[in-house]
Amino acid sequence: MHDLIIIGGGPAGLTAGLYNARARLDVVLLEKLAPGGQVLTTDWVENYPGFPEGVSGVELVDRMKTQAENFGLKIESREVIGLELSEKKKKVITDSGEMEAKALILCCGATWKKLGIEGEERLMGKGISFCATCDGPFYRDEDVAVIGGGDTAVEEAVFLTRFVKKIFLIHRRDKLRATKLLQERAMAEKKIELVWDTVPVRILGEKDVEGIELKNVKTGDTHRQAVRGVFVFIGTIPNTELVKGQIKLDRNGFIVTDENMQTSIPGVFAAGDIRSKLFRQISTAVGEGAAASYAAEKYLESLH
Repeated sequence: MHDLIIIGGGPAGLTAGLYNARARLDVVLLEKLAPGGQVLTTDWVENYPGFPEGVSGVELVDRMKTQAENFGLKIESREVIGLELSEKKKKVITDSGEMEAKALILCCGATWKKLGIEGEERLMGKGISFCATCDGPFYRDEDVAVIGGGDTAVEEAVFLTRFVKKIFLIHRRDKLRATKLLQERAMAEKKIELVWDTVPVRILGEKDVEGIELKNVKTGDTHRQAVRGVFVFIGTIPNTELVKGQIKLDRNGFIVTDENMQTSIPGVFAAGDIRSKLFRQISTAVGEGAAASYAAEKYLESLH
């Protein structure tokens, strides 16, 4: 039995692993993909302290991973397919066997929310994307649509100007929610056309995206816009399927914790995008990972 298992290798999980490995706990981090989480799809990070010129998402995560491993963190490539959680036992069922731990930190993150409109499922991966960094180069000199008005949507729209001919930034309100600096960049970019008070109702095309049908929420008018790509950034859904019915969640499905990152089950902690909170950033994930690791350490001490 391990002292601690961390599920998820994003900034929260890697930070927790770093702290717990330094504390010389028997800790293992499980990640079904490459460590890094959504940061791996972020082209450039400008608001993480210590990098005044900015840093690529890939480099930032690689540094976190290397630092944690230098202190002895074991990272295993396993997919967690089930959890059995109680105050006395934490069983982790993976695609390659079962594991047990005295404590658990959930850093499973979140996934992009879909539009839920006609044509989306049919054209997923055929012109519809949730990652401008991954897929932007495929749309060189083409027109594309970006859906959303928050930081991610605006940041990714600005990034796409490196490749595409024109970007229609479609937002359901009459002003953006993104930070002022990002708004200023978008407004100053000639390739970006802001489409206010508008929502997508259908994605057009049979084998590839050929356009998007839009509706003005104030007038009810609809029109079709020819685009070759649609990038969707309308929020996230927590990866909490594994803990539904076992741990207290908020009305949006995120894990509820106390100020020490402990969930409704003693010895089970949560950090990062999976947690119910106001703000989801790399810096908050790192802070929560550190807090969860320390709380887990104190919990383990209490068992003795």
